[in-house]
Amino acid sequence: MPIEELVRIGSPRRITRWGEPVLHKPARPVRDFGADLQTLIADMFATNRAAQGAGLAAQQIGVDLAVFVYDCTDEHRRRRVGVICNPRVILPEGRDRVLDLSDEGCLSLPGAYAPLARPGVATCHGQDQYGEPIEVVAGGVLGRCLQHETDHLAGTVFGDRLSRKERQRLYRQHEAAAARFPEDWPVQAAR
Repeated sequence: MPIEELVRIGSPRRITRWGEPVLHKPARPVRDFGADLQTLIADMFATNRAAQGAGLAAQQIGVDLAVFVYDCTDEHRRRRVGVICNPRVILPEGRDRVLDLSDEGCLSLPGAYAPLARPGVATCHGQDQYGEPIEVVAGGVLGRCLQHETDHLAGTVFGDRLSRKERQRLYRQHEAAAARFPEDWPVQAAR
């Protein structure tokens, strides 16, 4: 299905939380690009929209498949919407590597943010919803999103990249905000 249709038809699902096993192990590669994948992608877009996120990996709704969606702005503040299956991120090296220190959050640990340095630009290779090869190059929020979501598919949450002290601060922020995010969030919020 075209992206325009996938973003219209899905239903929000519960977002898994840090500590749930599916978030902490590598995802299986996508091999079947049929109707089940299309439904999953549509539900991922609906969940991301209901949670007001920039991107969402399948593991964040409990499915261990290597696919993520994004709906955010790039370095030119243009909104970009898409899906990447079986992603591989390439980051600049040497003189081309410029780090951006920005606050980062995760829908699987809602209400908590921490500064994290990541390269300002990322190139992501993978497949689209039909299984065709794609490449997305971006900076800004999308560049960070490509790195964050690909990390999820490798079984890494962004807290794994923080010091123990920063991670503890992040958990305290989440606990202080937890009442705003019930167990089935964002399903209830979307109703």
